[in-house]
Amino acid sequence: MSSDAQVVEVLSKVTTATITTILLKKGLRNIWLRGTRPLRPGQPRIVGRAFTLRFVPAREDLATPESWSSPISTRAAIEAMPEGCIAVVDALGVTDAGIFGDILCARMAKKGVAALVTDGVVRDVAGVLGTGLPVWCQGAAAPPSVAGLTFVAWQQPIACGGVAVFPDDLIVVDEDGAVLIPAALIETVMELAPEQERFEGWLMEEVGKGAALPGLYPPNAENKARYEASKG
Repeated sequence: MSSDAQVVEVLSKVTTATITTILLKKGLRNIWLRGTRPLRPGQPRIVGRAFTLRFVPAREDLATPESWSSPISTRAAIEAMPEGCIAVVDALGVTDAGIFGDILCARMAKKGVAALVTDGVVRDVAGVLGTGLPVWCQGAAAPPSVAGLTFVAWQQPIACGGVAVFPDDLIVVDEDGAVLIPAALIETVMELAPEQERFEGWLMEEVGKGAALPGLYPPNAENKARYEASKG
């Protein structure tokens, strides 16, 4: 079995688009986390294990500033995050309450968290950008999380962007958003992804030479043979 370092090395060179194609061929369609857009253009592709956090709708007796000092809080969850993980936060798609601000993101960056992914939004956006923590989300909102959400748990199965995310599933993020690779399929994707990337690179070269798409994409027997020959 590949180490996490090997997984990161291989899959950091593979686009999320390619990963979705591979998983589609394996029967998995619902693995792109809706609403996850890079907060800053040009963020690098990042690969990491999911560390999950879960919010539920705000309830007035629970969603209070005092709850931030509770043993069950986003602060406590952040302290449990291992270096290199990707924090994946189920915010129910709420866009008018920021789940994290600059201080929490600064702590995550200090702990070596690789990225934050959520179907919600962040607050203190200038400060968040200043922490250097790569963030994928739906944007920014000034109100705090308790204005619309109650934090309830971490490292449990969640739904983020309409996708079921379990702790230690693999997350890959790039300019197209966030894609999940189920833990049980990581090795399969590792085996297939580099070849898929090579093949698509060859297709782009052929299109650049003026080749027509019928018979090329997808390839007929002749073009399959030409591709194999091109690999030497």
